Amino acid sequence: MPSLVADVPTQDRPPSVDRLARSLAGVDLPHPLLVDAARAAIAAGDPDSAEDRARAMRRRLLAPVINGTGVLLHTNLGRAPLAWSQGADYSNLELDLETGERGDRQAGAPALLARACGAEAAMAVNNCASAVMLVLAALASGRDAVVSRGELVEIGGGFRVPDVMAWSGARLVEVGTTNRTRRADFAAAVADGANDVAVVVQVHQSNFRVVGYTEAPRTAELADLGPPLVADIGSGLLDSRCGWLAGGPPPWLDSEPAARQSIEAGAALVTFSGDKLLGGPQAGIIAGRADLVDACRRHPLARALRPGSLVLAALQHTALAYLRGDGDAIEFWRMAALTPAQLRERLGAYEGLREVSTAATPGGGTLPGVEIESVGVAATGDHVNRLRSRPRPIIARVVDGATVVDLRTVHPDDDAEVAAALREAASVTEPPA
Repeated sequence: MPSLVADVPTQDRPPSVDRLARSLAGVDLPHPLLVDAARAAIAAGDPDSAEDRARAMRRRLLAPVINGTGVLLHTNLGRAPLAWSQGADYSNLELDLETGERGDRQAGAPALLARACGAEAAMAVNNCASAVMLVLAALASGRDAVVSRGELVEIGGGFRVPDVMAWSGARLVEVGTTNRTRRADFAAAVADGANDVAVVVQVHQSNFRVVGYTEAPRTAELADLGPPLVADIGSGLLDSRCGWLAGGPPPWLDSEPAARQSIEAGAALVTFSGDKLLGGPQAGIIAGRADLVDACRRHPLARALRPGSLVLAALQHTALAYLRGDGDAIEFWRMAALTPAQLRERLGAYEGLREVSTAATPGGGTLPGVEIESVGVAATGDHVNRLRSRPRPIIARVVDGATVVDLRTVHPDDDAEVAAALREAASVTEPPA
C-alpha cells in the first residue's frame, strides 16, 4: 500500500531536541538546561550552536576565578576573598545551648565584632546600605536627620544616600555646601526650632575624594550636639592600630576612619560593610551604644534584613581571627600586607615572562586614589579574552600593549597555573583583525 505521507528529506528535518541535548552531556549542566540550549539552537536554525550556547549558559553561573587585576576588593569578583565552608549540619543559630530556650542569632558574630571594635553591642544585616536604612528607620522615622551636602554620595549600583534615607522614613536636613561644611552648620540645624532632629549623620566619602578648598568637621566635633551621632564609615576598618598585622598599619590607611576610633571619638553608632576592609562576607554591621542597637534589633525591618546562618558563620570566623590578632587568616589582609620583595620571591614560577612594577589598589569603593606598590608579570599582546575563557578564568588587564597579571591578588598556590596560561596565550598567534 503506498504511503500517505510524502517522504521528507532527512536534512530538512530539525534534529530531535532530546537527542541534541543528550549530545551535550560533556557540558556540566543538568539535563533540563541542556534541553533549553538545544531548543534555542534549533529555534535559531543553527543546531550546531547548541554546545556553544550550553557552555555560555554554564559560564554565566557563579564559579571561581583567578584575580590578576591587582584590585584587592574587586566588586565584580565578589570583593573580599573568603575561605569558609561547613558541613551539612544544623547549628544553634537561634538556640541557647545553656537554657535550651530560643536564642538570638545576633549573639554570636556581632557580639564578637562589638568586642573587637570596643562597642557596647552590635548587630548584622545584609549590607551597609541596609544598615544605614535600618538605623534611620529605627531612630529617625518621621523625624529629621542632619547630614552634610558634601556627604550625600552615590554608592555602587546607583543607590544614593538621600534615597536610602528617604526609604527609612527619615526627613533629610542638608547643611553646608558640597565642598565645605562646618560644625556650626550642624549646630544651627539642631538648634533650629523648625527641625525635629533625631540623629546627626556623618557619611564617609569612601568611593571618591573632594580636594582643594574643602572642610569637614571631625567625628569628635559632632558628638556633643545632642542628638546621637551615626557615623557611616563604610569600608569596615575595625581599628586604625591594625593589631592583627605584625608590622602595624600600612601607610595607605592613614586617613581611613575606623570603627573603634569613631566610637571613642563619640559616635553613638557606626555602620560598615563586612566584605571590604573587614575581609569577611557581604554584610552590614551596626555597632555602638547598646540601647540604640537594641532599638534597631526590635524594629520590624530587622527581620527582613537579617542574614542567615552561612553569613553569620563566616562573619564569626572572621571576627575570631581579629580577636586572635591573626591577620594572615583574613585573606584581604594577607594580600595587602605583602611586600614587593615577598612578591618577587615568587617570580621563579614565571620564568620566561617579563617582570613589571605595578600599582595595586584596595578597590571595592574604598580608599579612592590609593595605590599599593606591587609586582606583576607581563606577556606581550592582548590575551585577556583568551585568559578569561579558560576553564578557570584568569582576569587580567592590558597595559601598554601587554597582558599584565598583578601577583598581589594571585594566591601563591595558583602561580603555576597562571604562568602556564600566560605562556600558552603568548605562544598563540592571534588572527589579524
